[in-house]
Amino acid sequence: MPSLGKRIATGRTAEVFAWGDDQVIKLFRDWFPDDAVESEAQIARAVHAAGMAAPWAGEVVEVNGRKGLVYERLDGDSMMTILFARPWMVSLLAQQFAELHAAMHRIHTMQPPDQRQRLAQKIQTAGALPDPLKARALKALEAMPADTCLCHGDFHPGNVLMTRNGPIVIDWIDVTRGHPLADLARSQLLIQNARFHVGPLGWLVRGITRKFLKAYLAHYFRIMPGDPALLERWLPIVAAARLNENIIQEEAALLALVKEHFSGESPS
Repeated sequence: MPSLGKRIATGRTAEVFAWGDDQVIKLFRDWFPDDAVESEAQIARAVHAAGMAAPWAGEVVEVNGRKGLVYERLDGDSMMTILFARPWMVSLLAQQFAELHAAMHRIHTMQPPDQRQRLAQKIQTAGALPDPLKARALKALEAMPADTCLCHGDFHPGNVLMTRNGPIVIDWIDVTRGHPLADLARSQLLIQNARFHVGPLGWLVRGITRKFLKAYLAHYFRIMPGDPALLERWLPIVAAARLNENIIQEEAALLALVKEHFSGESPS
């Protein structure tokens, strides 16, 4: 077994280390459930086998009492890094991003968890959401169309690696099967509420982000069938579910969106 190499990245649930010459290991925190590690491994293999531009996943191993999932090593900067380093590429990058999302949504599957069930569970457990708004969001969710498209659940430019072999989508832990416009709504919220909109150059970053988002959505609807009005209906539902994640910097904006759409409705 290879030894643990240099730490490459760190996140809330896991750290990524070099693992031999051409692999990395995603080493999960000791509190992260073992069954969730196994689930990510199965999903990662299925996504790769379906033909999506995603990393190859190997075995689950144990290192220093922590579960780890071995992946192929992919070298390259994230699309987000390139976007802010080369803002003149914003339109091209937005089109690539839309094409990756559309390619994902053309894949139909029955393997990952059900999107509607995932959204309902998150809405029900969103502590910042008052009970009347929970009821209205759940009622709205019940009325939305179902589908079986492959949906990433956390698709933003930070989760696209620009490698020499083309863009690769990473971090499939939140994958579901469901409606593509719900997944699109999630990406819209992630991009427009991203926490990097701070600092003395925040105005510039926000401008680049707005242009990227507008070009991404426009290109997506050019290459995929879909109704922008339906996307608008998904947004407050997905925002209600996002409140479950307790991201303080986004809470006010998400809650305002939910209230705007659901405050005047009857939950029954």
